[in-house]
Amino acid sequence: MKDDKLDVDEDSLPDENKRPTEGISTYIGQTIDTFQKNFGKPTRIDPSYYGYSWYIYNDEEQYMMVGVLNQSIVSIAVATPNINTSPFEIGENLESVYQKVTMQPEIELKTEEGIYRFELFEDDLNINPLIPLGDIYAQLYFDQFEGNLLFVRFMDERTLVKHRPYDMTYRGELIEAGPVTDTEWSQADEATEKQIFELTNIIRNEFSLNELTWDDTIRDVAYNHSLDMFETETFSHESEKYGQLADRLARRNIFFESAGENIAYQYTDSIAVVSGWLNSKGHRETLLSKKFTHIGVGVYKKYYTQNFLEKSWE
Repeated sequence: MKDDKLDVDEDSLPDENKRPTEGISTYIGQTIDTFQKNFGKPTRIDPSYYGYSWYIYNDEEQYMMVGVLNQSIVSIAVATPNINTSPFEIGENLESVYQKVTMQPEIELKTEEGIYRFELFEDDLNINPLIPLGDIYAQLYFDQFEGNLLFVRFMDERTLVKHRPYDMTYRGELIEAGPVTDTEWSQADEATEKQIFELTNIIRNEFSLNELTWDDTIRDVAYNHSLDMFETETFSHESEKYGQLADRLARRNIFFESAGENIAYQYTDSIAVVSGWLNSKGHRETLLSKKFTHIGVGVYKKYYTQNFLEKSWE
């Protein structure tokens, strides 16, 4: 590995891969106070798995997650099209993006701590590409079935290394978020549950489907399944101890006409896991089913469960 390939030199980059001079990504590295002067106070502030806090902006017109560490913005994820995500546009297709920027199957960067190389495979390049933009990075999330851009995430280099969303090799010190206490895990898991719920309804709205109603009891069933998978080191819709989804719902006296379940594990966070479900045929059909009316989401240490119900009122 040659060090002389790794330093980001703006002058040596193709014009299309330089850092944008307009749009939401220009706030990476700025203070949250500067951001709030233009966008106001967030709906709420959520903890994350990576040491920074998510400032959640969620109203009828926009959904945006702003990652803040030591009062500085380190990441911004956008899920609605009415926010300037230049040079990209939510809703555009992959071909359009390829015309704007140069895609790379290997991306290398160097920090004070070490040298890091990310390898992107064909699916990554087509569904979830990583694009250097000067001294920041854009991670794009496409809907492979519709072919359009769903979510955009901008971040600085240290946040990218903390996330490790692709195969990564490195030399030097691995940048970590730091030790996470059980309380911090629990708080981040609960925040992720809310975000998954909100992102699920954003996607359903895009497909002109009814929004799902949150149900705390269904959430408990989903949470206990995530906990069970973690404790038993298994990944399955059927628990050796608690059975299938219908069995687990029956234990809580939950009556329903139909039910569905999505599970996942070790995804980076809410944005990544919802995108992953939408790009898997079976999970997608469940997430976009017209018949479901209620949902509960349970997360335990990056084991994710969504339970969907068409409720019976008898």
